[in-house]
Amino acid sequence: MQAVILAGGKGTRLRPLTVYTPKPIVPVVNRPFLLYQIEVLRRAGIKNITLSLSYQPDKIEDVLGDGSEYGVELRFITEPNPLGTGGAYRFAADELRETTVVLNGDILTDFDLSTILSFHREKGSAATLALKSVEDPRTYGLVESDTDGRILRFIEKPKPEDLDELAVNTINAGIYVLEPAILDLIPKGENRSFEYDVFPEIMGRKMPFFAYVLDSEYWRDIGTPASYLTAHHDFLDGTIKGFELERSQHTDIATAAIVDSRSVLGDDCVIKPGARVSNSVLGPGVHVEEKAVVENSVIWAHTRISTAADIRDAVIGRSCHIGRNVVVSAGSVLGDKTALTDYTKV
Repeated sequence: MQAVILAGGKGTRLRPLTVYTPKPIVPVVNRPFLLYQIEVLRRAGIKNITLSLSYQPDKIEDVLGDGSEYGVELRFITEPNPLGTGGAYRFAADELRETTVVLNGDILTDFDLSTILSFHREKGSAATLALKSVEDPRTYGLVESDTDGRILRFIEKPKPEDLDELAVNTINAGIYVLEPAILDLIPKGENRSFEYDVFPEIMGRKMPFFAYVLDSEYWRDIGTPASYLTAHHDFLDGTIKGFELERSQHTDIATAAIVDSRSVLGDDCVIKPGARVSNSVLGPGVHVEEKAVVENSVIWAHTRISTAADIRDAVIGRSCHIGRNVVVSAGSVLGDKTALTDYTKV
């Protein structure tokens, strides 16, 4: 069994956080994001993993190494030019020629992949898609399947007035189990999309094509800053299961400072007297000066937050300087090395 992670996107929806840090290794609770996908694959017994890369691939390889530290074997493939999701899969998996799990590189989940693998085998499927029910499907393309799981059709983003008639709220969750026969549907070296090219071809050829609907499993696309921040809150409140959060013991927290039990601090953080940190994640080397407040936020490594600054429901990148009495309000996202002068409000 093999796996391919499609991690070649530029992360444009997540900017400015991805200007210097490719999306596959943005820190999520102080771990490179892709490690969560790698752990999910390893739990299912899949240890041979190919990463299909495009944007800043060297940075990703430098951070993840050969995978031995995580109990897997990683292989890195860099697209010579943009190939789309289907073309990238063909380019990365062409030599594998065995059942392959494919993950979109921006999906955070605690899903037990062994269940979809068993379903795939039981159905004798050529391709199996994981689907997820969503409360508001207006911004997604929908996938309809019957009671046996057979995929019936793909529906473009529906108009609000059409939703009641459709009675469909399941979307493509970006998790696929594919047999080698699917590779032969994709011309080598050409740009092809799973959604617009490959899946319609599978249906047109009447190949066995099934859907597995996720139930209580956690699933989130972290591709936007708002969703990225929400994912951190989901970790801190225990919504995401099965991952151990690493709380550093190598921090300097003043006795008069307040750091709640939910918050996660990286190594060498310094929290000065009168400061308060609640429901937040601080990367390594973050300094929070006297009387500053950090609430419901994510602060990347080596950022300094000066006296009496107030940061709430925000994401702040690496090596930033937040001046005295600065107010960073809900929804703010600051890229790496941003400097806010004293008394600034954003």
